[in-house]
Amino acid sequence: EVKSEDLARAMKLVEEGQRDRFYKNMSKRGADMLKEDIEMMPPTRLSEVEASQRTIIDIAKHLEAEGRIMISRSDSEENAFV
Repeated sequence: EVKSEDLARAMKLVEEGQRDRFYKNMSKRGADMLKEDIEMMPPTRLSEVEASQRTIIDIAKHLEAEGRIMISRSDSEENAFV
């Protein structure tokens, strides 16, 4: 559901440790392609990164509403996992 450009842009400013957690849930080929996309991406404005992150969150909420995924939340939204 998420465009590869949005995913790469959204992860552009994410710390490497958090990226690794994400990559572990992908196929090796998919993770390698995403890593390459992020490395090849030109400097990106924070507003563009945040817009892509918001797009992904909106897609996740939509999929949750359809019952296609379950989002596990802790007491605090900043600790939510998809």
